[in-house]
Amino acid sequence: MERLQREFLEYLRFNRNASPHTARAYASDLRQFVDFARQRLGREPAPADVDHRLIRTFLADLYAQGRARASSARTLAAIRSFCRYLRREGVLADNPAALVAAPRPERRMPAHLDIADMDVLLAAPDAATPLGRRDRAILELLYASGLRLSELVGLDLDDVNLGGRLVRVRGKGGRERIVPFHERAADVIRDYLPVRHRLCATAGSEAAGRPPGRRRDPLFVNYRGGRLSGRSVDRLVRRYVALSSTRLGISPHALRHSFATHLLERGADLRSIQELLGHARVSTTQRYTHVSAAQITSLYRKTHPRA
Repeated sequence: MERLQREFLEYLRFNRNASPHTARAYASDLRQFVDFARQRLGREPAPADVDHRLIRTFLADLYAQGRARASSARTLAAIRSFCRYLRREGVLADNPAALVAAPRPERRMPAHLDIADMDVLLAAPDAATPLGRRDRAILELLYASGLRLSELVGLDLDDVNLGGRLVRVRGKGGRERIVPFHERAADVIRDYLPVRHRLCATAGSEAAGRPPGRRRDPLFVNYRGGRLSGRSVDRLVRRYVALSSTRLGISPHALRHSFATHLLERGADLRSIQELLGHARVSTTQRYTHVSAAQITSLYRKTHPRA
């Protein structure tokens, strides 16, 4: 089984163009499933041992451990994908995971900031300092385009068209999309670019140690001139939220939720929001309709004379 798992993960990376994050998650989920099967069977499991009863028992065990439904659904997706691969390779006659229903997802409203709180957050960085200008550009672009954290830190200089106010984004599965942003974000990025140039020039990162071939100049850099990491962006967003808001749980992804929620409030249709966010399915985008439903309920309770 271990050899088959390694071959499956290589297939994901090289044939399906899965992101490193997805590959790591699937590897962890499959490892847990195989460990459970080993304990359940009392021996090393074989592909023929994998049936729908074993998979259901494994999911029941996850539920007993208090695993979130979304996490269990992702684990089942990994097992399904692995079984499809084994069937394609002729190891299994069918896909036993197809007989197992996915856990019903929990309906939780995404954490987001309202427009007034967002205005305060965007003004939090000190534009008089070099890193403050960089941080303001990061916050503005996250909110202006609804980018994922990994998409933001993966941006290169030539991905951003300031004149056309467009950014080229490489999303999940290597899918590429073009996302617009507004004039305010373009102005803030223009203010940041001289700072970026000085940071890179001071560190000598634009010339030294660059492999031959296409230049990849990161848009957002740290004080050493290297590409800013996702962990660093997460820390700086949470720091500015703590300085400017009383809301908890506001991460870079919450700015993406705020972007989608505010568009929906202003009349944008779900299909357009799906394209902007890069969702593969419109059902993923539909979670934002629950945010609007909550706002309608709140408005009703405030305004109806008998509410």
